[in-house]
Amino acid sequence: MRIYAATLGTETNTFSPIPTSRASFEETFYAAPGKHPEQIMPFSAPLWVARRLAKEHGHTLIEGPAAFAQPAGITTRQAYEGLRDELLAHLEASLPVDVVLLGLHGAMVADGYDDCEGDLIGRIRALTGPGTVIGGELDPHCQLSTAMLEQADVLICFKEYPHIDYAERAEELVDICLRAAEKKVRPVMASFDCRMIDIYHTTRSPMREFVDRMKALEGRDGILSISVVHGFPWADVPDLSTRLLVVADGDAGKAAALAETLGRELYALRGRTAPRYLTIDEALDQALTHNSGTVVIADSADNAGGGAPSDATFLLRRLLERGIDGAALGPFWDPVAVSLCFDAGQDARFALRVGGKTGPMSGQPLDLDVEVRSLIRNAVQSFGAAQMPLGDAVLLRIHGFDGKPAGEDVEIVLNTIRNQAKGRELFTAHGVELEKKRIVVVKSSQHFHAAYAPVAREVLYVGGPGAIAADIGTLNYRRISRPKWPFDADPLSV
Repeated sequence: MRIYAATLGTETNTFSPIPTSRASFEETFYAAPGKHPEQIMPFSAPLWVARRLAKEHGHTLIEGPAAFAQPAGITTRQAYEGLRDELLAHLEASLPVDVVLLGLHGAMVADGYDDCEGDLIGRIRALTGPGTVIGGELDPHCQLSTAMLEQADVLICFKEYPHIDYAERAEELVDICLRAAEKKVRPVMASFDCRMIDIYHTTRSPMREFVDRMKALEGRDGILSISVVHGFPWADVPDLSTRLLVVADGDAGKAAALAETLGRELYALRGRTAPRYLTIDEALDQALTHNSGTVVIADSADNAGGGAPSDATFLLRRLLERGIDGAALGPFWDPVAVSLCFDAGQDARFALRVGGKTGPMSGQPLDLDVEVRSLIRNAVQSFGAAQMPLGDAVLLRIHGFDGKPAGEDVEIVLNTIRNQAKGRELFTAHGVELEKKRIVVVKSSQHFHAAYAPVAREVLYVGGPGAIAADIGTLNYRRISRPKWPFDADPLSV
């Protein structure tokens, strides 16, 4: 069997001030055809799985280009069309193929393209014809479009948030696609629009139980796969919505019926699936009520994984103003400050302006008296089995702020490749013992949870300020379809 595998994706925050260019992809992850590393990467997991299965079963695998950019603002037309056409040209030269496996995101928006994935899959279908099985792995924070459903044979989302199951879902996708190519199954897809926008953490009730129920239904009575499409709330596009996606074996009616049943069950949970978001001072007050243990605070509004700059200073400023001791915060994206720290060298103590460089939602820069505690070139952090780049990174101890002494043992990590907090190596690679910190602030919405929750006495979520507002009602949507909760009281009854 001839299998083609490639990757192209990013998560587009249409409210973000940071453009996504070709350089954004090359900085985050880019591999030319046939040059994908041996290590698994979250959004190229289908290629990684196919590589193993090709060796085991004697399939021919053609490895196409793989490109993924850290979430930010709208992708430039030149970047999207260039990467798309590179993939298409390589695929055309590789034809015929029996299966096309795509590592996608599902929420990529480019200049002139609201639905990059629908455009890409449609062009792939035009090249391969109807006989080739096309499958894609998606982030659940995607916008599931009609074009995607019509042109692909199998689409599967990660089930977990944090997305720690990317390898398992890739195994599922590849298995279904290969069985489809062998005519052992005939996958058909159906989706149900829940007409709502919300946040769905699978680490707590009621989403934990909902996902477990979904999994229990798979592999029975002709149901091949079930996905919750969360939607990406910070994308003002017509397809934004929570949906249920079901893949069944040959029975479109069964797929549609189950999608609606589960979709209405999820709709009944609206308003109950997101965490409680606190103000900065509420979170700090709650953390200080504990006399022992480490409290992890998620600075959700400055999450680079949702398109925020990751240089916001609001939380750090309040922590310093309040003179709080024993804290570690990061990562702050500040290539200029990092360069100055490397120039100054290990153990140097000097005045440094940090953060607040990207725009109003980053706050004001902070003038700090800092000591360089650790310097690491090409730092990484883990996310499951994957290693995610942080660029050059520095650990600073803050001794003063605005000419006043800072609290004892307050440390921050600055880095040069914009990324959210995922693995504990963000801090521990610099020698920070998280268990000895009173407060650890991570710039992340939820992907930190798998790594940090085990060392946390309590996990708290801050809703802002920042570029990713937790209160969806404050976003200035102009293009989403209506009716939709929370803007309309009961849209499924309309």
